[in-house]
Amino acid sequence: MACTGNNATPPSPAIAPGAHDRDPRAIARALVARFGPAGTDPRLAAHIPGFDGPFFQAGLAGYSEAPMRLIARRHGCPVCVTEALLDRTLLAGGRGFAKADLGDIAGNVPGADDDHPLIGQIMGSDPAEMAAAAVKMVEQGQRGDRAYRADAYAGEAPEWFRPRKNGFVPPEETPDAEPARTFAAIDVNLACPVKKIAKKARGGHWLAQPEGAIAILRAVRDALPGGIPVTVKMRRSFDDTDEMRDNFLRIFDASYDMGCAWVCVHGRTVEQKYLGPSRWDPIRELVERRPDAPVLGSGDVWTAADIFRMIDYTGVAAVSVARGCIGNPWIFRQARTILAGREPAPPTISEQRAVLEEHFALMLADNERRMRGRTQAEKHERAEGLTGRMMRKFGVRFAAHHPEPETVKRAFTKVETLEQWQSVLVEHYEAGVRA
Repeated sequence: MACTGNNATPPSPAIAPGAHDRDPRAIARALVARFGPAGTDPRLAAHIPGFDGPFFQAGLAGYSEAPMRLIARRHGCPVCVTEALLDRTLLAGGRGFAKADLGDIAGNVPGADDDHPLIGQIMGSDPAEMAAAAVKMVEQGQRGDRAYRADAYAGEAPEWFRPRKNGFVPPEETPDAEPARTFAAIDVNLACPVKKIAKKARGGHWLAQPEGAIAILRAVRDALPGGIPVTVKMRRSFDDTDEMRDNFLRIFDASYDMGCAWVCVHGRTVEQKYLGPSRWDPIRELVERRPDAPVLGSGDVWTAADIFRMIDYTGVAAVSVARGCIGNPWIFRQARTILAGREPAPPTISEQRAVLEEHFALMLADNERRMRGRTQAEKHERAEGLTGRMMRKFGVRFAAHHPEPETVKRAFTKVETLEQWQSVLVEHYEAGVRA
């Protein structure tokens, strides 16, 4: 549930007086005493079965495709979110948006059984387009691109599209049909501070236009079956003026009042983008405002300890881990270790190497899967080159855990092939190197 910025502030603590001195293990013990071994508010699992930890991986543009999600899950992450998908990209079948600043559809659909539960995040400018695209995500496009475009642009919605007491029933659905694998929830992005489309808002810009934001949320909630939760990602306000604070609260309250499962609030304003520290105190106020429903939090969560400190300081039901988990899937393992009452350990060199090998292999397989119309050898060669370039940004972040981070970072930036990737691992991640 986050975009990424090229000029983001380096990791630094959030503004939360006293929070960073609190003992994460003591906080975890209190959560376990209250909620059981998972330490997790049961309202989360009531909406998404399998949500068994008070943390999850956010959607990160350019990062959180299937390979990164799978690595996170294998280290204890209970739920992942896709990159923000643009509604019109979805309705167009993924064509014509090569320069869009949003995720590629191919890496953001439910895949193998171990990439679940998966929340699909969507962003856009028009209620009808958002609703039709959300339905397409849930149905996994079973009725074909034209059918969903017709729903979005017909003016008068077809009968099945209208809200029903027990949710919609697609025309081809039968009681005996085995349900297709789909998203566990649809998340509406009202947070990303991307550049505004001419004459239209999207992402966080909707926080300055509450009527439009509420119309989008209502359209998506009404279009989806009752069994598919709708969640919302917001920043704490468009800016720090009283007017924008009031606008935020209108959208925040309306989200719950219309039946959205939860709102995840990031501690920066849209105007801030990714600069400067986030603030946790406004999130705490929102938790106090809505004790009847779960509120989730995000912003400047860099370590497993930060997860528990945000929960303790704000009272949120769960924490969204965004930039803090890029190149650091161990944050989820460490959080579970803290919940178990033990002191978390940093990853060893051998553990780092194993994940680096695994991540490259998953990315290579994913890229090969997307390539069509070529021989297997050609697909592999092209996929390997693409994977090498894509993995550089991950290698740079993984290097932060190495005892010689700058040296390893420079080595990863030169990688173009699997052989070169493996050479970096042989040189810098041998068993004799000490973390």
